[in-house]
Amino acid sequence: MQSRIAILGAGMTGLAAGVASGHPIYEAEELPGGICGSYYRRPGMAGRLPDTPVDGEAYRFEVGGGHWIHSGDAVLERFIRSLAPVRSYARQSSVYFPDTGEFVPYPLQNHLRYLPPPLTARIIGEIVQGANASANVTTLQEWLHASFGPTLCRLFFDPFHERYTAGLWKSIAPQDGYKSPGRLSVILQGAFGDTPPEGYNTRFMYPLDGLGALAQRMAALADVHYRKRVVKIDVERKTGYFADGSDVRYDALISTLPLNVMTELTGVPPSSKPDPYTSVLVLNIGAVRGPRCPKDHWVYIPGSSAGFHRVGFYSNVDRSFLPASARNQGDRVSVYVEVTYGGGQRPGEGEVARLSRSVVDELQAWEWLREIEVVDPTWIDVAYTWSWPMSPWRDEALRLLEAYEIYQVGRYARWASGMSQGIAHSMTAGFAVGAALARG
Repeated sequence: MQSRIAILGAGMTGLAAGVASGHPIYEAEELPGGICGSYYRRPGMAGRLPDTPVDGEAYRFEVGGGHWIHSGDAVLERFIRSLAPVRSYARQSSVYFPDTGEFVPYPLQNHLRYLPPPLTARIIGEIVQGANASANVTTLQEWLHASFGPTLCRLFFDPFHERYTAGLWKSIAPQDGYKSPGRLSVILQGAFGDTPPEGYNTRFMYPLDGLGALAQRMAALADVHYRKRVVKIDVERKTGYFADGSDVRYDALISTLPLNVMTELTGVPPSSKPDPYTSVLVLNIGAVRGPRCPKDHWVYIPGSSAGFHRVGFYSNVDRSFLPASARNQGDRVSVYVEVTYGGGQRPGEGEVARLSRSVVDELQAWEWLREIEVVDPTWIDVAYTWSWPMSPWRDEALRLLEAYEIYQVGRYARWASGMSQGIAHSMTAGFAVGAALARG
């Protein structure tokens, strides 16, 4: 008899596994897509819309802020295009210094010519001097200082990572090196002239109708059961229990739930110290565009008063994020702002309201925004995953779950870092695991 296999989570990874295998997917929310799901807000009206209204007069946002598809895999791109027309883009990104009002193209270390010449000379000298020091580092802070020197770290990397990691950068293992490339030859070239694009998402694509539309079309090819929030998994009886009182028996599980969540649900935590994670409050904002509003797709902020570390501009990627009547006017902007918290330290409603006002006030003071039409906060509990130096926790957790035929797949499920964090990589992994277990 064919074994019973269930999939937990209808984010992009779980949907890919469900499409490839035909096995049922159990999703906690009412819509597919997870943090990559899109939604709509009309100016002046409360409540989210799952789809664009008939008149098109709504801002489109995403639950987890801007998520763009960086692939290079021709087969995966063909699949995506078969379901949802997409556009391709060349990344526009920069670092903004509020004290001076200056923008420097991203990555900062490759564009040192934008800084005062004496400062550039000092930074280059420190980078050259520390070129061989990175082999002896154990923390992200040490790696950054060895790679870029104290001056550039004081200017950008220290204050940015303090916010980006909610203070963890001083004790976690180095990672995200692909986001902070440090090739000396390119750094030297950038001190005097143009450099080739480096870092992540130098080119990316995005569905014309939003990621939510892609998720819904994938869901139409799969067997998705909504409003099925898992509250317990009995690994001995191989039964998953849902908040609505129902349950599912299985022979094997494909799980896209975060690894720390699965160790709690199953009651089989590793003996080693759990690796940390950070949560993110995403403020989605629709507003009148200010006179100094950047044209970038996203901007890194090392020193905001309100504590945010990145501002993204949905509508600079594509005007379809704007209400239909504003798409050809150039006077509106759709924005997401990221504020990081220690793992699970969710702020209360009063704190969110206060922070929202502070963020809006600061963006208006910078003249990026004028009148505000929509402010809509979303919360991503497990947003970024990190590891302690030499930590065995991730591998131990995965082995324990696999011993009970629970297979973790996707970015958060496998506590992934580096380039394996992208949408495309997670979808590819979902297709692979789904195909491998299609017959049970």
